[in-house]
Amino acid sequence: MNSLSVSSKNWILRQYNQEDVIYFKENFSLDEITSKLLSIRNIKKNEVKGFLNPSIKNFLPNPYILNDMEKSCKKVSEVIYKNLKIGIFGDYDVDGASATALLGNYFSALGSNYITYIPDRKKEGYGPSIDAFKYFIDKKINLIFTVDCGTLSFEAIEYAKNNNIDVIVLDHHQSKINLPNAHSIINPNRFDDKSNLKYLCAAGVTFMFLVALNKELRTNNWFKNKNIVEPNLIEYLDLVTLGTICDVVPLIGLNRAIVAQGLKILKTKKNLGLKTLLNICGIENSPNIYHVGYMLGPRINAGGRVGKSSHGANLLLNTNPKDAFKIAKELDQFNQQRQYLEKDVLDKIQKEIKINTSEPVIIISGNNWHEGVIGIVAARIKDKFNKPVIIITIENGIGKASARSIVGFDIGSVIIAATQENILMKGGGHKMAGGFTIKVDQIEEFKKFIFKKFTKLNQNTTKQKPLFLDSIISPTAINLEFYNKVNVLAPFGSGNPEPKFVIENLKTVNHKIIKEKHIKSVLLGADGSTIKTIAFNSVDNEIGAYLLKKDNKLFNIAGKLSLNEWRGQSNVEFIIDDISVNKTFKKMVPSSIG
Repeated sequence: MNSLSVSSKNWILRQYNQEDVIYFKENFSLDEITSKLLSIRNIKKNEVKGFLNPSIKNFLPNPYILNDMEKSCKKVSEVIYKNLKIGIFGDYDVDGASATALLGNYFSALGSNYITYIPDRKKEGYGPSIDAFKYFIDKKINLIFTVDCGTLSFEAIEYAKNNNIDVIVLDHHQSKINLPNAHSIINPNRFDDKSNLKYLCAAGVTFMFLVALNKELRTNNWFKNKNIVEPNLIEYLDLVTLGTICDVVPLIGLNRAIVAQGLKILKTKKNLGLKTLLNICGIENSPNIYHVGYMLGPRINAGGRVGKSSHGANLLLNTNPKDAFKIAKELDQFNQQRQYLEKDVLDKIQKEIKINTSEPVIIISGNNWHEGVIGIVAARIKDKFNKPVIIITIENGIGKASARSIVGFDIGSVIIAATQENILMKGGGHKMAGGFTIKVDQIEEFKKFIFKKFTKLNQNTTKQKPLFLDSIISPTAINLEFYNKVNVLAPFGSGNPEPKFVIENLKTVNHKIIKEKHIKSVLLGADGSTIKTIAFNSVDNEIGAYLLKKDNKLFNIAGKLSLNEWRGQSNVEFIIDDISVNKTFKKMVPSSIG
């Protein structure tokens, strides 16, 4: 497909196998578009049933395939039998808060004694510290969990060991060959782990641990002997779903089953903190991935970015309606503050710094930028230029950085490698994101190091970002029936992208600007039908400039479907991701759906 995209994107129409489409239609009673989308996603014939009906029962593996699982369960069950005190050290992001709340809520159901600790992003940084573990020891803790962190925390864990305190790590970040001296480390991204569960987030790893621990306690008749109702772990899947969606891990395999079931649990509003936040966000109907990823997640994250780091976990652990409302309102306010700070940093970069887009990795540094928002700003710049982006904020000769990467360049492993070369003071991450601390005089050496790594991998540094599209459709397809056919493939996310479509030969009937940054439009098709569209954050970009033009030239739009539900009414509109002005397309395969 050739396209003159206003956003300089290369529109690529995905290919499919017509024989597979016919097979899916005949053997699974599926319609044309659903069958085509399955083929595009390379879903095998024997996988169709599980893909369309992802259940925890069918996808949950034996948790003991994860290294150190049995060892961890034995240790924790002993602590529970003796009613000893547990410490939970969690990260300050959504995944960390979700994993912390999973453990906390489970231990509460058991009547176990525990306390939590979430570090302050600015004062303490990422991961456990000696001071944090000293706090636990002073509180007479007998066992420490680290969740969404700990795999690289050698000093803190050694300190705990020297004080006769065992540490269990529940994490998903990449490891070095050497591991900390913890009692056990459950991490599918350990160098020696063979579980094939690398795609799990920390909340997913924590859920696997609770499945195994629950079985251990049940096997030993602990629930029966203590006359305690065994927790229904399915009811915890709202928290696992929260971490899974917000950490943007692939929605494949077990993750897909977790999110499919977890959204149903979220709808029941069993968790008071999530229920309160849903109400504050005005989410009245069934919560979906958009609500979780773009409304709940940013608010829970805001505590760690600009407010109180412990607020996210505390909200998810809270059982007092008054306290939950207070925390949720404060998180909502923190999120507004985060948006302001994010805009401020982005404006400063755009006005004061010339971004060198000729380099394979964009590295930007500046003084005293708010470190709680540089990761979000890095993500925005990454999306714009389709290159890995690292933003470093410098204070007193020390830089703290957040990195966001593109598919095919494992930023986490590069950061770990640079740390091992003593270029960085400390750092870590996973394939798509990471962070580190660096001395200012090492920044140039780090640039050379990462550029060399990027070049070695023969990355494609083209300025044109691909926009993959599933099908060309007619304007009349923007209806509830067609939306429901497409939505059979949900949940959508990383690893199972939301289907994107092209509608050709449209012109604007009217438009209006929403909240000073979005554009709502009514577009007229060649067949006389109209569709409602929205282009988010488009007022100041090329898409907005084209939509606001006052001329009658025909154009094509690319994007996805969105369902709006309000007071019992359901309407489908089209979210515009890009616009092209050419009138003809070269189709790779027959692909028009009407």
